[in-house]
Amino acid sequence: MKILQKILQDQASKKKNLAVLIDPDKVDIKGIKSQIESYVSHGADLFFVGGSLISGNNFYILIEALKKLSDIPVIIFPGSNLHIHSEADAILLLSLISGRNAELLIGQHVVAAPILKSSGLEILATGYMLIESGKSTTVSYISNTIPIPSDKEDIAVCTAMAGEMLGHKLIYLDGGSGAKNPVPSKMINAVRRSIEAPLIVGGGIDTPIKAQTAWESGADIVVIGNGLEKDPQLLSQIIETRNRQNLALSIAV
Repeated sequence: MKILQKILQDQASKKKNLAVLIDPDKVDIKGIKSQIESYVSHGADLFFVGGSLISGNNFYILIEALKKLSDIPVIIFPGSNLHIHSEADAILLLSLISGRNAELLIGQHVVAAPILKSSGLEILATGYMLIESGKSTTVSYISNTIPIPSDKEDIAVCTAMAGEMLGHKLIYLDGGSGAKNPVPSKMINAVRRSIEAPLIVGGGIDTPIKAQTAWESGADIVVIGNGLEKDPQLLSQIIETRNRQNLALSIAV
């Protein structure tokens, strides 16, 4: 089954998913086997691989290790058009629709298109929206864009609607790596009510309560990354929260 098809299927059945975002520059490659086995045993739904800055060969090593050690879909979360590896299952083709940087709206996509066409990767066209999170993040600096203010739900709603109308299959609200605050629940809920596309939410989710709030507000996929790097126990706690959420939804249905 294609990954987008599975995401749409889960959305239709109200099943919530958890994606673990792994930054190749922040992993201990020597200990990656045990780390991946831990993620798999706990029950992560998706692996996102990427970061705003990626140096060295860890990107390729990590993807190959993930594919070797698990059956969980591996999706590239690219920081540039250099972050492509055919061993992954799919790539989030991110268009930074919250900004006005033409390179990240379409420029780098044009350069990458021939490579992506022949890569065999499933292309997940994603409207990417950077949301103000209480501090300057790497992605806002690298992208040279201003995040949508966290209290401007109307801007987020109109941006998400435009992204969906332009043909993006997924909408991604992100506070950025190391975000001080998560995307507000009021904004998540407003965007959820305005679009039909699956909604991904990440950035600043470093407690089970924050993950639960994002899911309850309308996120279909919650992404954790930086919080997990600081607290390895966070994964099991959020997985328990996801399981309770899905059980409650299944009973309600």
